[in-house]
Amino acid sequence: MTLAWHFTGAALRDGRPLPAIGETLRHEGELVPCKSGLHASELMLDALRYAPGAIVHRVRLGGVIIPHEGDKLCASERTILWSFDATETLRAFARAQALSVIHLWNAPDVVRRYLETGDEALRAAAWDAARDAARDAAGDAASAAARAAAWDAAWAAARAAAWDAAWAAAWDAARDAARDAANTQLTAMICDAAGKTENE
Repeated sequence: MTLAWHFTGAALRDGRPLPAIGETLRHEGELVPCKSGLHASELMLDALRYAPGAIVHRVRLGGVIIPHEGDKLCASERTILWSFDATETLRAFARAQALSVIHLWNAPDVVRRYLETGDEALRAAAWDAARDAARDAAGDAASAAARAAAWDAAWAAARAAAWDAAWAAAWDAARDAARDAANTQLTAMICDAAGKTENE
């Protein structure tokens, strides 16, 4: 048995309703990662990469479990232990990640205010200002940083700014450390908001 994370929308990807807490789904037939089986990820940040919606589930995988590409598991059994609609928490996390790299570009004030407050009345204006700033920015690094709500884009910008190939290993180490920190932060934010622990 392995504890993992799984995101869904209001239903499973195949349209079936979400199973009840504690109900074990079983996959009959061949397990083929990304094609057939019951999927989840050990790290929440990895699970988020495959999220079709904002409902996060803490799951227990059982039966046959096949690791895939280092960020996903394919199993013959999956049981939801608890679920939480993480929409607002994911938005807060995305804003926090964008704020962590805002120093890489000259962000318009409305962008900074939206990221700091989450005021939905500012979101459209912040998006327009960020898009305009990105279009006007010189170079790919500034453009990528302007769209830095996604963690990988921010690090792509930082790497693009590194002019010496000798720094590549340092950037990789920094990216991995930042990714680990982001995963820890996201997991803590969602568990706290759900009133759960990751070991439940």
